[in-house]
Amino acid sequence: MFYPVNLDIKEKQCLVVGGGSVASRKAKTLMECEAIVTVVSPEFSEALKSLELTSTITLIPRPYQTSDLDKKFLVIGATNDEKLNRRINADAEHRNMLCNIADVPDICNFILPAIIRRGDFCLAVSTSGKSPAFAKKLRKDLEKTFGDEYALFLSLMGEIRKKLLAEEHAPEAHKPIFEKLISHNLPEMIKNNEKERINRILFDVLGNGYTYDALIN
Repeated sequence: MFYPVNLDIKEKQCLVVGGGSVASRKAKTLMECEAIVTVVSPEFSEALKSLELTSTITLIPRPYQTSDLDKKFLVIGATNDEKLNRRINADAEHRNMLCNIADVPDICNFILPAIIRRGDFCLAVSTSGKSPAFAKKLRKDLEKTFGDEYALFLSLMGEIRKKLLAEEHAPEAHKPIFEKLISHNLPEMIKNNEKERINRILFDVLGNGYTYDALIN
């Protein structure tokens, strides 16, 4: 049983070992979360080489060394060499580091779920390493349900919260306000571009000074 947690890795030093397609996906996800990413491998895929040209990722073209873990926050092993993967895990365990070995949950102290991301909205699906393929299928199914409207909805909620705090509303008063807003299924209205309807709800719940376009833009 794994303990679900979201890590803040912004500006944290993270290492990926491996140069193939799996390593490329792992590195890209880390960079999307604003980590400082280093990838070490004797060879690199074209995807990783392209990523180096358009981002701040660092590619080190040589075999993994234990010292590569120096000052790193976490490491992801993404190689097809079982012996090397176990070495990476042993090195990380010795340093009390976070370590994930792709597709080998038995030698990980954290595993990576399948992710649906829509702006600040993030939905994670995990099978605790029992069936990554099933987690991937669930993610694809859920992607059809949770579209870009959820990113806009969260932006709207965030701006409303910011405005309420600026008006010195007591924080304990916010909960019923947001419960009312959420009960109206605003994501569906955003998806259908029903701005007038959204504005009526904002006025009914919040009063003057709250309109969709003003808050989002």
